[in-house]
Amino acid sequence: MGEIVGAALVSHVPTIMMSKQERYALNDGKEISLVPGMNRLRDEVLDRLKTDTFVIFDTHWFSTVEHLLTSHGHRAGKYTSEELPRGMHQIPYDYDGDPELASLAAERAASHGTRATAIDDPYLPVHYPTINLLSYLHRDERVVSVSVVQTGEPPDFLSMGRALADAVRDLDRRVVLLASGGMSHRFWPLSQLTEHEASDPIHIRTPEARAADERRLELMKAGNHREILRTMDAYMPFAPEGRFGHYIMMVAALGGEDCTAPGELFSDYENATGTGQVHVWFERPAAGWTDPKGR
Repeated sequence: MGEIVGAALVSHVPTIMMSKQERYALNDGKEISLVPGMNRLRDEVLDRLKTDTFVIFDTHWFSTVEHLLTSHGHRAGKYTSEELPRGMHQIPYDYDGDPELASLAAERAASHGTRATAIDDPYLPVHYPTINLLSYLHRDERVVSVSVVQTGEPPDFLSMGRALADAVRDLDRRVVLLASGGMSHRFWPLSQLTEHEASDPIHIRTPEARAADERRLELMKAGNHREILRTMDAYMPFAPEGRFGHYIMMVAALGGEDCTAPGELFSDYENATGTGQVHVWFERPAAGWTDPKGR
């Protein structure tokens, strides 16, 4: 019987892939907290959990008519971003997949009322919400990436998360879920970007977006995921990345509205060109996660 041993909302911002010199230049001569936070996640959390598989909810993998899960046995190559090749270019990646978990999760999706397909096409692109995280966090864990359906609504993401939880439970796996994406996600106009590249949250696109993010961080720290899910409609005007599908799938796999796992910040709440960014870890409670089926 498998188990989800931990989960995290993790920022993948391109800044973390820049050189230290470049990061300092953008951030008034000091380090952004996301970089040491990523290293702390690896050293203080992941090293002790003896994880078999990372499941990464990838907010740049936009599918349209179904959820998709990578089911390759192995992936290797070099990644250059079409969005920001100056900061993300020729990044090597080399990792095993988990075809059994991906295929079973896709199969279970139908019983939860949603559509999913496991894909092992060798030419399927990779995206930097997966690659950037693995550059810091990966050792020898298997990796499954999950798309964020651009037509999806919260019930769709909840269904996919529950299907994934079913699949993990029925396999002999120790799984960590990584919701790879930001919070509010509106950029400054190009002509103003250089004035707002530092990490201080005073640069978040609007004070209202900052307040909405900070409210949800307080709820995460308190383990009040029910309230976050209840107020998703109120959060949407602030354009959470991926319609916050990465977070919703993650928390659904942990029990959805009944999940009370408290969040521990592994970074400051930071700005990235107007968007809200943070690392939040959710430790597995001693009694286990709430079973989405109540078993």
